[in-house]
Amino acid sequence: MKHEVLRRYWGYDGFRPMQEEIIDSVMSGRDTLGLLPTGGGKSITFQVPALMLPGLTIVVTPLISLMKDQVDNLRERGVCAVLFHSGLSRAEKELAMTRCRIGKAKIAYVSPERLQNQAFLAELRTLTVSLLVVDEAHCISQWGYDFRPSYLRIAPLRRIIGESVPVLALTASATPDVARDIMDRLGFPGPNIFSRSFTRSNLSYIVRYADFKETMLLKVIKSTSGCAIIYVRSRRRTRELAELLVREGVSAEAYHAGLAPEEKDERQNRWKRDEVRVMVATNAFGMGIDKPDVRLVVHFDLPSSLEEYYQEAGRGGRDGKEALAVVLVSKADKGVLTRRVSEAFPDKEFIAYVYEMVGNFLSIPVGEGFEQVCEFDFSAFCGVYKLPPVPAQSALRILTRAGYLEFIEETTSRSRLMVVMTKENLYSLDLPAEVEEVFQCVLRSYTGLFADYVYINEVSISTSLRMASDTVYEALLYLSRIHAVSYIPRKTTPYIVWTTSREEPRHLIMPLDVYDRQRERMEHRVNAMKEFVFSTSKCRSETLLRYFGENPEDPCGKCDVCRQSYRKKEDKGDARLLDEGIFYLVSRPGGIEIDALLAELTPGYKAEDVTCRLRQLIDDGRIVLSGTNLMKK
Repeated sequence: MKHEVLRRYWGYDGFRPMQEEIIDSVMSGRDTLGLLPTGGGKSITFQVPALMLPGLTIVVTPLISLMKDQVDNLRERGVCAVLFHSGLSRAEKELAMTRCRIGKAKIAYVSPERLQNQAFLAELRTLTVSLLVVDEAHCISQWGYDFRPSYLRIAPLRRIIGESVPVLALTASATPDVARDIMDRLGFPGPNIFSRSFTRSNLSYIVRYADFKETMLLKVIKSTSGCAIIYVRSRRRTRELAELLVREGVSAEAYHAGLAPEEKDERQNRWKRDEVRVMVATNAFGMGIDKPDVRLVVHFDLPSSLEEYYQEAGRGGRDGKEALAVVLVSKADKGVLTRRVSEAFPDKEFIAYVYEMVGNFLSIPVGEGFEQVCEFDFSAFCGVYKLPPVPAQSALRILTRAGYLEFIEETTSRSRLMVVMTKENLYSLDLPAEVEEVFQCVLRSYTGLFADYVYINEVSISTSLRMASDTVYEALLYLSRIHAVSYIPRKTTPYIVWTTSREEPRHLIMPLDVYDRQRERMEHRVNAMKEFVFSTSKCRSETLLRYFGENPEDPCGKCDVCRQSYRKKEDKGDARLLDEGIFYLVSRPGGIEIDALLAELTPGYKAEDVTCRLRQLIDDGRIVLSGTNLMKK
């Protein structure tokens, strides 16, 4: 049946490695931990069982944008899925719960902060739940790089939905300590792990040292071909590097969390259609992006951990073909990594001050506020109290871990609309001319408006009607006021959820596991990142694999360290003859396919020697890889 479901809804004839084993474990009712690398197809491992099981599948995930994308994708495939998070209106939440109650919805995506809402939990008690999925499961482990206290509410959820309901925990990166902690915190009766090796045999890890990274970036981009992602750590830099590439004749776009949802979608789609070669992005880009033919991933700025790096670099070469993961490093980067620890863990006195100012900013009296959800303008907050943004943001995250509040960082919601008036009553409406024009355009442009909330784009409507955006907005508000439609305009809003009543700052306690030990763990992760990047004697792949608990037998032979070692060991005469053979073959009109070149050279040379030399020549820019063809530059 699982193969039938896979073919019917996804059109695939077979599962990827480890997917079927995880599905079988879940269907047998066992608690299961799945460790699948980025692009390994984690969502299939719970979406297929969800369609086979009789009740509802609940998926807890912190990624609201990914939640929306998966719900939209499932609906396009004919699967009814709903979502619950704080950014929804009451009407949207009620509609979603009704669909769960009557058995129409098969999958419900839930943000972790919803698990503290008692009314929501009471509703869950009335539902028949067949499977509980914990996505990004490393967030439940205090040993993990992205611990979130809201995830600790998942274990008690098991008692509400029924302890016999199996749990499927999924993550792309977890050390052995984190894997054990995940299973302990979720109450697994015993270890049950399905893991694919962290080895990416088609991915070459390269580190390039440069005082001027922009110059090196241009060299890397121009000496390679194919689709690329460049990761940076600030919105400003996404714009600067995208503009630099465009000036140099390379098609590029900037992508970050501050863009409007429509703009994000449009840029992402242009990149996926290969209309744009390079996406310069913060880590807001990549989750759920299913583009298999990324040939190059560049880290212009260093991540703070190997878990983050592995996930982002792993977006290259998901089609199994050769890809490069390049890190650009300058002399200053070691100090930058070290400073991130102090920025992430400011002084405890500063944390207490931030807590007090949050209460003042939101007008929450001491002793009150429990379970209140407040919109929180972080930029205005920092401006009013003259706080440095990075340490202030870190203080809010630490207060979240300590359980005093929950800081839900910036989430951008798209505009949504549903027609709530009956068709009979709509015919009798006497609307102003401009409102009538807007309403008719909406009805023509979007389907399903009478059954559910539908994402709309006011800019598209105004362009279509050649009408000012403000006029369109006012017309939609008018329709909402007369209860013809339910209109939820787009907004970008962080939230503060008061998980306890407001305390006096002197009563705040920072537990060891929240501050001191977490700081030690971050120092450990930063030091591992430094070793990976700055060591010139250890195979990059070996360093990465050992960090994740594997023991590779041999160096990868592909990273820059291995290539340099090969250069030192190779016989100069043989190398000269091999180069002559390669250049002779790639000089043919139109070049030569990789397989054909190997076939001609391997009678006289080992295949791994030829492959290693090819990578060196491509890396040095002496030959060019275009698709599967090699050509002389």
